[in-house]
Amino acid sequence: MQGMVAHTDFAYGPLYKRVKMLLTQSLAAGAWKPSEAIPSETRLADQFNVSIGTVRKAIDELVAEKILVRQQGRGTFVASHTEDRFLFHFFHIVGEDGAKQFPVAELLEFRKERAEPDLAERLGLARGGRVIHIRNVLHLQERPIQVDDIYISALTFPGLTREMFANRLGTIYQLYQDHFGINIIRTSERLRAAAATETDGKVLGTPAGAPVLQIDRTAFTFNDIPVEVRKSHVNTAHHVYLNDLDRIP
Repeated sequence: MQGMVAHTDFAYGPLYKRVKMLLTQSLAAGAWKPSEAIPSETRLADQFNVSIGTVRKAIDELVAEKILVRQQGRGTFVASHTEDRFLFHFFHIVGEDGAKQFPVAELLEFRKERAEPDLAERLGLARGGRVIHIRNVLHLQERPIQVDDIYISALTFPGLTREMFANRLGTIYQLYQDHFGINIIRTSERLRAAAATETDGKVLGTPAGAPVLQIDRTAFTFNDIPVEVRKSHVNTAHHVYLNDLDRIP
């Protein structure tokens, strides 16, 4: 299959880890697209010249990492970004009762600019590399609750325009996936207490200096390649941060 990584030497490390690595490389190379089924465990075992149990253990880890999805009686599929996946794996702000609700996004700014040194390093860019800076506000129950400053490499997303972003169908990560072939597979977040700036306070309807939750997120595609840096400020007067990844929607 096109993009499939060929069998290589399995001399080092646990065998299933090597199979997992080759499957991940094949996914990164585009051998199987989002929502597409991967070959059966039997075919993969033949391809890699290993036991079905070894392949199954490798796939089990990729399923646990939300990279693959098993569907009973149908097979194993490449995870695709959907509103449900966003809601249960990437959006963690909920009402005080814990109920999940899909936010309504409003685009505030969209511009290209030079990356600051720290940002360039986090995105793996050359010093002074250009980024697309997107500023969004998210609403829950008609209340503005989160301001996002999103930074992505202009080279990674050629042709992305304000109109394309504003008129996207689905989530931001769906846009990355469907139009640019970039699949976000994990995020790393750092949280701390902060004070609302005057600018953010006006958007969130809170006074400057009021306490807000600051979320600093880096999103990665395969092989831990950084794709996006997102800096968010959340008004937690009526909402909380809930990370419940083990819950099955």
